[in-house]
Amino acid sequence: MSVILTSLGTAFGAFLFFLIAEPITLWLMRVFGFYAVVREGTCHVYVLFGKVVSVLEEPGLHFLWLKMGPQAFLVNWLGKRHVLDMRLDQQYLRSLPVNSEEGAPMGIGVWYEMFISDPVAFLFKNTDPRGSLSANVSNATVRTLSNMELEDMLETRHVMSRAVRAEVSPKSHEWGYKLGSVYIRKVHFRDANMIHQIEEKVVNRLRQVTSAIRQDGENRVNIITNSAERKAAVEFAKANAMRPKIVGEALHEISQDPDVARVLFELLETENILEGDAEVTLLSKGNELIKQLLAAKENHE
Repeated sequence: MSVILTSLGTAFGAFLFFLIAEPITLWLMRVFGFYAVVREGTCHVYVLFGKVVSVLEEPGLHFLWLKMGPQAFLVNWLGKRHVLDMRLDQQYLRSLPVNSEEGAPMGIGVWYEMFISDPVAFLFKNTDPRGSLSANVSNATVRTLSNMELEDMLETRHVMSRAVRAEVSPKSHEWGYKLGSVYIRKVHFRDANMIHQIEEKVVNRLRQVTSAIRQDGENRVNIITNSAERKAAVEFAKANAMRPKIVGEALHEISQDPDVARVLFELLETENILEGDAEVTLLSKGNELIKQLLAAKENHE
C-alpha cells in the first residue's frame, strides 16, 4: 500500500512539475530567441539595430538560431519584433464629392479591399499606409470620375470601378499595401434642393402617367359602351320595324276566317276592358228601368 501511495505521490509531483516547468521553459526559449511560432495569416518582422534581420511569412514553427544565427539571442532584447496581419481587409469610403459633366454635385461610395504585399515596405516606407491608401483611392475616384456624363455615372459602375483600381494599384504597391477589388457601391446626389426637385418631377411624372392611363381606360370603356349601345339600338330598331310586319301578317291570316277574327277581337276587347280601371256592370236583357237608373246616377255624380 505504501508503494502505491509513493508512486501516486511521485506521479502527481511530476505532473505539477511539468505543468509549471513546461510553460516557463517554452517562454524562456522564446525570450532567448530559440524558436518562434508564426500563426496563420500573420507575418513576423525582426529588426535589430535599425536593420531587418529576418522576415517570417510561412506559418508554423521556426528556429531562429538557424535563420539568424547569434543575432537570435539579441533580437528579443535589443531589437523588436513586428507582427503583421496579412489577411484581406476591407474599407468603405462614403460620399466622395464628384461633379458630373452637366455640373450636378454627386456623391460616390467606394468599397475596396487591401492586403499587405511587402511587410518591410509596409513598415518603413510609409508611416500610415492605410490612411495613405484611403487618400489615394479618394483622390483617384475624384480625379477619374469627375466630368463624366450623368447617365454613364449612374449606369456604368463596373467600368468606373475598373478605372479607379487601375489608377490606384501601381502607387499603393510601392508602400507594401496592395489594392484588391474596387467597387462603386453607391452613386447619389449631394444637393438637397436638387434631390427635392427630382422628387417633385418624378411625382409629377407619375401623376401624369397615372392620369393618362386612367383617361385611356375611361376612353376604352366609353368606346366599348357606345359600341354596345349602338348595336343594341340597331337591333331594337330592327325589332320595332319587324313588329308591324309580323302583326300585320298574323292579322291577315286571321281575317281570312271571319269567325276566328270575330272571336279574336272580342277577346282582345275583353282583355283591354279587364286590364283597364273602369267599372263594368253586367245586366241581363230587358231591364231597361235599371239601365236608366244607373245612367241617371252616373250623370248625377
